[in-house]
Amino acid sequence: MLSLKDTVKQLPTVRSLHGFLRRVRRGFLDTESLDQQLQQILINQYRLLVSKGELPRLRIAEAGFRCYSQFEEDGIILYVLSVIGMKTRKVVEMCCGDGSECMASNLILNHGFTGYLFDGRRSNIKAAEKFFRMKPDSFWTPPKLRCAWISQENVNDLLREAGATGEVDLFSLDLDGNDYYIWEAITEINPRLCVFETHNPIPGHLSLTMPYDPVFDFSSKHGSEREFRSVSLLAMKKLSESKGYRMIGAHRHGFNVFFLRNDIGTDFFPEVTVKEVHDNYATKLAQSERWPLMEHFDWRRV
Repeated sequence: MLSLKDTVKQLPTVRSLHGFLRRVRRGFLDTESLDQQLQQILINQYRLLVSKGELPRLRIAEAGFRCYSQFEEDGIILYVLSVIGMKTRKVVEMCCGDGSECMASNLILNHGFTGYLFDGRRSNIKAAEKFFRMKPDSFWTPPKLRCAWISQENVNDLLREAGATGEVDLFSLDLDGNDYYIWEAITEINPRLCVFETHNPIPGHLSLTMPYDPVFDFSSKHGSEREFRSVSLLAMKKLSESKGYRMIGAHRHGFNVFFLRNDIGTDFFPEVTVKEVHDNYATKLAQSERWPLMEHFDWRRV
């Protein structure tokens, strides 16, 4: 006679779930392949709506999900690139970390992008090399990884030496420091879509950045000095506009912000305001609690 446990296992839905969980435990389920399949379905849905002249999402944050990004930027990036098209399949990321949590990884691993990844810490680059070497989708074609402390003076040389020149589909910049000055200096690449981390404790009406310091390292600071870094949203918006880009939205916390080149996607991605990007709980809390601790520092108006 079958036990109750064995009887339950014979039920079709339970039996299927039991097998599913068993395969997960044994490592037989290829979840990365499943990610690829689901994302291809999303891409096809987005493109079908675009072909009908319909706007898939009202706000880009609604498309968010996370595979390798820290927050939901993977989904936003996939959404925007699905609508405007993946043209060069090249991605450049500055401050890529160990690869397991960066903006470029989903594109490299699930969509065949060529990656050019930079980080200032040798330990991160070594970890990233191992991370991509262990992935079947990047084992034969790993991204180009370079350890370098990025400055205004060397950024274009670094890009050129890595082979990252001309048009790229995505450029991600998150240095927690000289972000404004690096983006201002870049001429070697012509990104279609950019994602920049901005310092959202700074109120939206202020166009501020930290003074330029080519050896600045935010991680070496302590206390409230750790807040004296990076760039305000308004300053990054003004700089990006001068380089031919418009702000199209952000993730739900309002500090990772997306800019699209002005000759692309105007029917689907209109410009948004600083007020719209900052209209979220995380930013309002940061500005009320953290800005008073940092407003006395020697910010530069730009």
